[in-house]
Amino acid sequence: MLNAKNPTRPRLRTGVLAVTLALLLAGCVAPKEQTTPPQDSEPTSDAPGLAGGIEGFYDQEVVWSGCEDGAEYECATVKAPLDWDDPDAATIDLAVKRLPAQGAAADRIGSLILNPGGPGGSGVDYLSYAVSSTLGEDVLAAFDAVSFDPRGVGQSSAVSCGDDSVLEEFFTTDVPLESQEDVDAAREKVRAFGEVCSAETGPLLGEVDTVSSARDLDLLRAVLGDDELYYAGFSYGTFLGATYAELFPQNVGRLLLDGALDPSMSNDDLVIGQAIGFENALTAYVADCQAGRGCPLTGTVDDGLAQIAALMERAYRTPLDAGDGNVVNRTMAFHGLVVTLYDDTYWPLLTMALAEALQDNQGTVLLELANAYLERTPEGEYLSNMMIAFTAINCVDYPTEERDYEEMVLFAKEIEAVAPTFGRSFGMAVGCEEWPVRSEVVRAPIAASGAEPILVVGTTGDPATPYAWSVALAEQLESGVLVSWEGEGHTAYGRSNECVSGAVEDYLVRGVVPQDGLTC
Repeated sequence: MLNAKNPTRPRLRTGVLAVTLALLLAGCVAPKEQTTPPQDSEPTSDAPGLAGGIEGFYDQEVVWSGCEDGAEYECATVKAPLDWDDPDAATIDLAVKRLPAQGAAADRIGSLILNPGGPGGSGVDYLSYAVSSTLGEDVLAAFDAVSFDPRGVGQSSAVSCGDDSVLEEFFTTDVPLESQEDVDAAREKVRAFGEVCSAETGPLLGEVDTVSSARDLDLLRAVLGDDELYYAGFSYGTFLGATYAELFPQNVGRLLLDGALDPSMSNDDLVIGQAIGFENALTAYVADCQAGRGCPLTGTVDDGLAQIAALMERAYRTPLDAGDGNVVNRTMAFHGLVVTLYDDTYWPLLTMALAEALQDNQGTVLLELANAYLERTPEGEYLSNMMIAFTAINCVDYPTEERDYEEMVLFAKEIEAVAPTFGRSFGMAVGCEEWPVRSEVVRAPIAASGAEPILVVGTTGDPATPYAWSVALAEQLESGVLVSWEGEGHTAYGRSNECVSGAVEDYLVRGVVPQDGLTC
């Protein structure tokens, strides 16, 4: 498997713990409008760009029509160049969705474009969730709420890597890494999977980088009729937003970057930082669990962490029975565990999963949770292309350091010293060395010199994008302003408190920049 570094916060419905497990876990992920990437989503490789080169793309008229999930939403397709350096060669489609501003027309500010993260998260699927659960009434009154599937994702021209059986083999099976021969075999597995992706996706596979998506974002700003970009990016969406600000500082209006990635990090820095983040979140969970009733973890907090680590190892040696012929191996147990650390309201689900696994040697709940993380049904059907888009985008954004087996063991031990539970899962993993598109990107700080004030929000207990990354991004940005939430889980706006929501909405709607360093 590739390094696990998916910052998108999965949306689980926890419900009331007294209800049955079936009701608790049914429909864990927000409903999908599109269950598979459309068959005609490949770039039109033989079609010329719009007349006028780049200007032709910027001048195109957007035709809106009703969406399948409700008359209040509107959907459209925007054409973008496959390769921004050669706009006349071929085009791709960007799927866009919006909810028109709910307030008076005279009070409308413009379009607020949202990105949920990933990379690989579908903005088209996310928008209705954001409208109902994240954006405040003042924001919805003042802005058209807009989101889109970035290039390579969902209903836009999308990365494709074979049928569900191919994805199942690549994303859910354990990959032994106990010798150099194992490492070689794992890299061959990545190479073979990448060949399928390249054959099915074509040249788009090399054009899904974040810089290209940031140029798409400016195209959307223009065709939506805004002189400046109003944007809310979460998790990986902060990297997309910061990249936009670096490329187009003069077009920055108001940018909210919540749960930030540090753009200067190497792949190794990212892996180590996220392992520490998840270790800290798991430690906080264990302490909370043991302080309550019915916790299956015994002894001290360190004892509880050791019991979880032992369970992960046991799942590798002897996968847990999950019913109906399903089992939970270490890979699936890892996914099922980490998905609950994105939001502390998911912690009761982890307690249920651990109780079943430790007391009954069963993995039914862990399997349901892992499926939610992977956007996968119990039958092995993938509801989106999120996982493959995540892989493809990261492989062109981050150069991977190639290690032999002994070097890999040393790297894992380095991580285990600061994250004992997750050290092996994060350190003993092959990366993009054999991916068909090799990254030449050099990671560097982003200053976005000349941009209007940019709001960065960080959560002190964020496992997926650790708080230090938000601090680093706010410091790098010439006009960065940091707001901190002292809480647990991934991102803050829409799930924290009135202090955060007030600061964010005053900034977005009224242009009031909060005090730098505000702590909520």
